[in-house]
Amino acid sequence: MDDLTWDYEGYHPAQERLRESLCTLGNGYFATRGAAPECAADSVHYPGTYAAGCYNRLTSQVAGQQVENEDMVNLPNWLPLRVRTATGTWLTPDSHRVLDHRLRLDLVAGTLERTTRYEDEEGRRLAVRQLRLVHMADPHLALLRTELTAEGWSGTVEIESALDGTVTNSGVERYRALASRHLTDVRAGTGKPDTVWLRCRTATSEIGIGLAARTVTDAPARTTDTHTPGRAAQLLVLALTDGRTVTVDKTVALHTSRDAAIKDPLNAAVDRVGTAAGFETLLDTHRTAWQQLWRNADMDVRNSVGPILRLHLFHVLQTLSPHTAELDVGVPARGLHGEAYRGHVFWDELFVLPYLNLHFPEVSRALLTYRHRRLEQACRAARDAGRTGAMYPWQSGSDGREETQELHLNPRSGRWLPDHSRLQHHVGSAIAYNVWQYCEASGDTEFLHTKGIEMLVQIARFWAGSAEHDSALGRYRIRGVVGPDEYHDAYPDAVRPGLDDNAYTNVTAAWTLARTLDVLGELPELLRRDLVERTGLDPAELDHWHDVSSGLHVPFHDGVISQFEGYGELAELDWDGYRKRYGDIRRLDRILEAEDDSVNRYQASKQADVLMLGYLFSPAELGALFRRLGHEVDDLQWRRTVDHYLSRTSHGSTLSSLVHGWVLGRARRAEAWTYIHEALRGDIADVQGGTTGEGIHLGAMAGTLDLVQRGLTGLETRGGALRLDPVPPPELSEYGFAIRYRGHRGVQLRLSAGRLNVSVPASDEPPIDITLADRTVTVAPGESCTLTLPERRP
Repeated sequence: MDDLTWDYEGYHPAQERLRESLCTLGNGYFATRGAAPECAADSVHYPGTYAAGCYNRLTSQVAGQQVENEDMVNLPNWLPLRVRTATGTWLTPDSHRVLDHRLRLDLVAGTLERTTRYEDEEGRRLAVRQLRLVHMADPHLALLRTELTAEGWSGTVEIESALDGTVTNSGVERYRALASRHLTDVRAGTGKPDTVWLRCRTATSEIGIGLAARTVTDAPARTTDTHTPGRAAQLLVLALTDGRTVTVDKTVALHTSRDAAIKDPLNAAVDRVGTAAGFETLLDTHRTAWQQLWRNADMDVRNSVGPILRLHLFHVLQTLSPHTAELDVGVPARGLHGEAYRGHVFWDELFVLPYLNLHFPEVSRALLTYRHRRLEQACRAARDAGRTGAMYPWQSGSDGREETQELHLNPRSGRWLPDHSRLQHHVGSAIAYNVWQYCEASGDTEFLHTKGIEMLVQIARFWAGSAEHDSALGRYRIRGVVGPDEYHDAYPDAVRPGLDDNAYTNVTAAWTLARTLDVLGELPELLRRDLVERTGLDPAELDHWHDVSSGLHVPFHDGVISQFEGYGELAELDWDGYRKRYGDIRRLDRILEAEDDSVNRYQASKQADVLMLGYLFSPAELGALFRRLGHEVDDLQWRRTVDHYLSRTSHGSTLSSLVHGWVLGRARRAEAWTYIHEALRGDIADVQGGTTGEGIHLGAMAGTLDLVQRGLTGLETRGGALRLDPVPPPELSEYGFAIRYRGHRGVQLRLSAGRLNVSVPASDEPPIDITLADRTVTVAPGESCTLTLPERRP
């Protein structure tokens, strides 16, 4: 790897799924995994293509029950292009001798180059070089250039170029017993002599899908249509001469009925591919679009961390590009890179939007608008549950209903178990937090005072209505929830699921209520009146919100913040014993369940829960929150809390090391890098043991970018100023990046040798206030300043 490319050498079947995920190409509208075009889906390869927001619902029989699941659909495979020599067998890396094999992912240009040298059964050698792209300027186009060179022989070859609509959703092993055929009414045909097309629709959501592929060569070829059921294909026969390269260009267009300004997706695809420019022109416009993205988003990190951050940024931009701003989609937790989590939207935007806010705020606004469009459904879900306000689902898909599975499979025991993760109602606070963060960074008061405040009000209303006053305790309590930890979903041996007074849930609920009251107090009179009329707000309700926001119960035990009420009474786990027996205990919950035990009995966490508070809020802001709730949590108590949970966490999520690295950067700097390094390696080293092959972890990737951007700089966009409190570790003590802030584009920040340099490009915008712990300076457009940072203890 280097700053510009990501390279793989040699063909290793065991690594193919991982490579395919990390070599995915996309443009925010759709993405295609980095599978070899000659390989179909099997135990080694999985060529998947996914369009943002394209979901379908199927019913399966699971453990004697009928269960509905909505999946992001694996669309028809546009990649197939295979070659055979006179032996008559198609060349694949699994059936023929591979002399050389290389993959090069060009992060700057957004292309995947693949070179393979084959030897057929009769000793003929054929070099295959391919360059692939999913067009970043035109989101409906993809291209595959194939160069064939005969080595030491001349003769005829046959090339099949196809569009395959027989695909299923089978990329995740534990889902394979479930219904997976989402495409129906597949039809194939021929347009112009060099063009084939495929039309289909999703089975229940009835999304129409149209693809067209134009295949041309720079050598004379005899072309025959070879369509089969569910598959549009052409067979090209051409002659190869020893040492001379023949080029085959395949240009593909994809449209769905969700697209704007089209009548029929098939006609749109055929028209688009028919008028598309040649390969060189399309390659040039694609590279230009990527150059513009890098100009707005790149980081200058000049050590071994730099290439990893660039890879992470590359995949974030492929999933959530400026094209996303035109779509009704959320943040898929596994990107557009695979089928894990069924392509659902969780709370991962909490880790993604803070980065986008300062580079592509229009994308953040669109992702928040996805949530606003589903506000009515969230309010209906709350009413159905006997609650008030908006109860957003833990997992979302096409609409606003709850998509969390009712059962989940433990691969260790083979048992299907109840899934109570839908009780993670803290997703509502995450949405509220993202609304506030976006508006603070962008200055978009129009969104805050319209869609934003509507969401804030209904989320605040949900928390106020969920809080029950305990007269004996003299506090408000929120019962029956699951926290970010996810391991604990009930008390030991309890009949009902859920826990009481999860500290993270209660503190973020208090923050949501307080922040909503602040925004309501600042609303212009006409907007406030309209909002009150639409939502039925009255002064008594707002008084209740104030009481709840300062009266929610936060449990403590042994001088530390309790994860939830009763946590301190749980048993201690023999961590050393379990590590000795099992080695990798990241999924401790599965291990214990397979032993007929339950993680609910132990002080053991999958990932950060209480410590997530240190991720969301600066020390000053967190201290103020606790004081509002009647507690004085000083640095010593917070450090004890960090120590307590750090030694009781299995890190069964890629987000865990990210959050712990962020928190330790301020609580125990000397240990932070261990977790930061783990977060950086999460997907490239597949530390979760095979999960990256099912799709990258988008929240963790974006989170590492934000760790460098905000975490280590202490950057906050709060109170109309850029607030900074840098804590760079020695391993990352010098780096720079540019941000967009309230109309200013390209504000440069650079940390080096105890100094912080800030440069503001010339513009007509007002000056920016830069606040450090001990001083505030104002930097006007066209000016820069260098600030000496106070020394910090390790």
